[in-house]
Amino acid sequence: MNRLYNLDYLRGLAAFGIMIFHYLSATSGRFSADTFIGRLGIYGVSIFYILSGLTLYYVYYDKMEPSKDDLLSFFKKRIFRIFPLLWLVTIAAIIISRKMPDIQMLLLNLSGLFGFVKWEEYFATGVWSIGNELVFYVFFPFFIFFTKKIKVLMIALSVIIFGLYVYFAFFKLNPQLTITEQWKNYINPLNQVFLFLSGFLMGLFFHKVVVKDYFVLALLLVGLAIFTFCPAHGDIISIVTGANRIVFTASCLLICFGFYKLTFRFPPFVHKPISLLGEASYSIYLLHPIVYRLVSIGLGVCSRYLFKLPTSAQLIFSIIATLILSNLVYQHFEKYFMGLARTTRKSVPESQTI
Repeated sequence: MNRLYNLDYLRGLAAFGIMIFHYLSATSGRFSADTFIGRLGIYGVSIFYILSGLTLYYVYYDKMEPSKDDLLSFFKKRIFRIFPLLWLVTIAAIIISRKMPDIQMLLLNLSGLFGFVKWEEYFATGVWSIGNELVFYVFFPFFIFFTKKIKVLMIALSVIIFGLYVYFAFFKLNPQLTITEQWKNYINPLNQVFLFLSGFLMGLFFHKVVVKDYFVLALLLVGLAIFTFCPAHGDIISIVTGANRIVFTASCLLICFGFYKLTFRFPPFVHKPISLLGEASYSIYLLHPIVYRLVSIGLGVCSRYLFKLPTSAQLIFSIIATLILSNLVYQHFEKYFMGLARTTRKSVPESQTI
């Protein structure tokens, strides 16, 4: 199977954007709903979910059957792909915080079960989305089985999942309160699973459809224009509630579809670094808050005993350190465990692991 490099481009750019959002938020304060970086900080994760559903469809749909062996193989690969780095950043976050964690909360985080029962209780920044992703993996075999065998159940399940998405956007989340005050409700996996499903359905309906590049590019530009210029003001909650939730979700779907179907390939000197950014996106996403904290501690010591550096130095050092460390972790840590997962008889090629 050929790797979908354009999806790597988008995945890497989304991870980089989320990193910049967190770093600038720490140095410059909160971003409002009318800023591009504020929108990217929220919907960058939504793009991850769409790409996850799309990529898993691409890798598994034709070869996965509702059999014990296939299910065990799928979950084994997911465990080896997700948990080693999740454990690493969870332990690192606990050490940096210098607080003894509650044992139950620790076990829920290390087992991944927090995503199912207490999704708001996580140690490291951003880990909530990994808890969501683990919930989506439970949905995934049903998506495949229902689509192949009982289409009416797939239609019913899709309607229910979209109904939940609308319920959270129009009823559960209050646009008069900040997103921070409603964070538990926003990160509820039932509020996010439609994004994963939409990626799966995108692959299902368009995998074999050939679309002209000029049309795909037009859709991509429309999606970017909506995402950038759609009117929204105040707290970030305004772009995840009401009609705006639907509009911004549609823009993300257009962007993902554009990258999915666009056959354009960057020249090698651009392709290679952006592809590496995409391959290491999981490490970038989970490691960047920890790197920022460590750089902050280091610069604090430097300022106290040697000389004081401007705030911009922390931003620059953090970005550079994150990119270097994330690539090293991907090459020598993530890939090692991905290799262990490929010991099953029906193995997915390394180029298709996500």
